[in-house]
Amino acid sequence: MKTTVMLVLFSVLTASALQSQQTQQPPPNDPIGEHLFPPELIMQNQKTIGLNDDQRNFIKTEMQKAQSRFTDVQWQLQSEVETLSSMLKQDKVDEQQVVTQLEKVLNLEREVKRTQITLVIRIKNKLSVEQQIQLRELKIKIQAQSQAREREGRKLMEER
Repeated sequence: MKTTVMLVLFSVLTASALQSQQTQQPPPNDPIGEHLFPPELIMQNQKTIGLNDDQRNFIKTEMQKAQSRFTDVQWQLQSEVETLSSMLKQDKVDEQQVVTQLEKVLNLEREVKRTQITLVIRIKNKLSVEQQIQLRELKIKIQAQSQAREREGRKLMEER
């Protein structure tokens, strides 16, 4: 059981680390992310998509609210992971306590994801259909450029 708990914990922490690395664009074939727009993409292209002052202020306010929530949850999450880690250091691990603690960690991670999806949905709903079309086109262009750079990088590595 100790091994199972460690594997679950490793999976959870790995998923969190991967999630935090995804800032510019969603992973390829992301059925949820392909319909939403990262705030960074909107900020970097606000003139291109014709973002107005009302939209800009709304997005800034929503991002500030979400960032505040992320900070609160991150502090809680770190504390709960630390507690879980200390439980697992024991020579004899109380399975029920560890599973209960793991649930606390998973609930906090779920809260982060809920906050993220709520933010991008609110932002999307504030954008016009035309702006959404422009952002989809920008995402496709960025993804194509990224794939081209990856191909070039692989080609250079193969040549060495």
